[in-house]
Amino acid sequence: MDVTGSTALVTGANRGIGRRFVDELLARGAAKVYATARRPEQIEVRDPRVEVLRLDLLDTRSATEAAAAAPDVTLLVNNAGIATRANLLTGDLDTIRLELDTHFFGTLGVIRAFAPVLASNGGGAIVNILSVLSWAASEQSGAYSVAKAAEWNMTNGLRLELAGQKTLVQGVHLGAADTDIMADYDVPKIDPADVARASESLPVTDHDVA
Repeated sequence: MDVTGSTALVTGANRGIGRRFVDELLARGAAKVYATARRPEQIEVRDPRVEVLRLDLLDTRSATEAAAAAPDVTLLVNNAGIATRANLLTGDLDTIRLELDTHFFGTLGVIRAFAPVLASNGGGAIVNILSVLSWAASEQSGAYSVAKAAEWNMTNGLRLELAGQKTLVQGVHLGAADTDIMADYDVPKIDPADVARASESLPVTDHDVA
């Protein structure tokens, strides 16, 4: 994926993989990067090409406002998410719904807001950060796995629906990364920067990042 001269927007850019995406996009020559988060004051700006915006996946209006404030976006990186660790049998139903509202409905809302922007700028591309847990589950990942599975199939559906406007859609499935969400797990983890590097080096399609 050639990002030289592109204008990107990254959700969840205040930490972890999102922050590394901002760094990698800048390193690869992006003309501008909109770094967004639910709490934008947490974003550290270290490059004049970075513009900070508020974008909360649970607030449809914030996605609409972000799209209006960023009419030049050609690359959308959907990274923001949560992990409640709710199980499906005994977990609080509102918590399980929160996972779906964030990963599925929240991400879909952002894409719906930015699809016309991408179309007006020639099509561009969308990168959805998914997970190996789109395909597997554990007792501590029931709600998360269901939400990520839904987001994965949503990614596949939107790839077809957006092809007509020449918007390429990519799904990135990764295992454990060294982020705050995985801080309590004692397992091998990859550097979040490697996720960003791999995502921007491969063809635009569904692929795995080990």
